[in-house]
Amino acid sequence: MDQELFLKTFAALFAIMSPIANLPVFLALTSDRGPAFERKVAFTLLISLTAGSVVIGLSGDIILKVFGISLDAFRLAGGFLILLIALDLISGQSTKAHHGSSKEKENMKSQDNPAIYPLTVPVLLGPGSISTMIIFRGQVHNTSQEIAYVAAVAAAIALLIATFFAAPFLSRFLGETANSVMSRLMGMILAAIAMEMMTGSLKVLLPGLA
Repeated sequence: MDQELFLKTFAALFAIMSPIANLPVFLALTSDRGPAFERKVAFTLLISLTAGSVVIGLSGDIILKVFGISLDAFRLAGGFLILLIALDLISGQSTKAHHGSSKEKENMKSQDNPAIYPLTVPVLLGPGSISTMIIFRGQVHNTSQEIAYVAAVAAAIALLIATFFAAPFLSRFLGETANSVMSRLMGMILAAIAMEMMTGSLKVLLPGLA
């Protein structure tokens, strides 16, 4: 297994999906309806995230080819988008790309089961995480890298779902301080990954810069 690809993919997805930072969102949408409902939403979320990740992994290259977009051009745009998300995390703000506008947030509260919308899309499988999956999927060229990519996505989803299943327990110990620290830490990691994506793509698109 390609450990470097595994670590980069896992770190990027973990930072964007950020289980601890998104735990308050999960609780806000489910806690008033009891632990049984929380488990139901978490299980539905597991299925929807897995299905969504499979679709993205299989169709990402096809989408780029249909629109005539090179992987490096997409990597530059995706890196810039991820950098904006990282800056929001560092400043302690929720990004509209993943958490929606004020009008969308009001609509989110009225959902009977928030697992698909808004938790899967756009909170967890939003523009940032979709771009990350497509970019790293484009770097897969052999079986070792294929295993690393699948393992990284599976590990990120598993850790996220485990956090949500343990939400009633974790909510007793994790306060605003832990959430703030985690948000800024994930923001720094995500910013570094975004810069690497952007500089890597610029070296290919503009070789004179190298």
